[in-house]
Amino acid sequence: MKTILSAALVLGLCGLAGAQGEKANPVGTWKCEYEIGDQKRMSTLTIKKDGDKLAGTMSWPDQKETKLKDVKLKAGDLTFSAERVFMDNKLTIEYKLTINGDKLKGKGAAEIGGEKREFDIEGKREKKDK
Repeated sequence: MKTILSAALVLGLCGLAGAQGEKANPVGTWKCEYEIGDQKRMSTLTIKKDGDKLAGTMSWPDQKETKLKDVKLKAGDLTFSAERVFMDNKLTIEYKLTINGDKLKGKGAAEIGGEKREFDIEGKREKKDK
């Protein structure tokens, strides 16, 4: 009985260590939600692997795809910037998102009128059809 218990414990710990060592994978299409001024908003984030680098686009219901700049993944944190256009105004939004499986969570930040404003953002990776 002790042998079976010991084996189960070792296998459980090995599985846990493997899960912690698993690298975050940002590749895919993410449906994101955030709130600005008490209004719920949505965006679609698409990340692709371009050789050994990451690339992608972001789009919103009122703005077509814009290419992401400086896409980087470090220790599960995905960072990039995207240009958002409101009427005739262009804003660069800096994102820092933490990936956990098929979910991401983090912040977006933009400088508006000389003041840095942040908002929380969450997303889920879309499932691929089999």
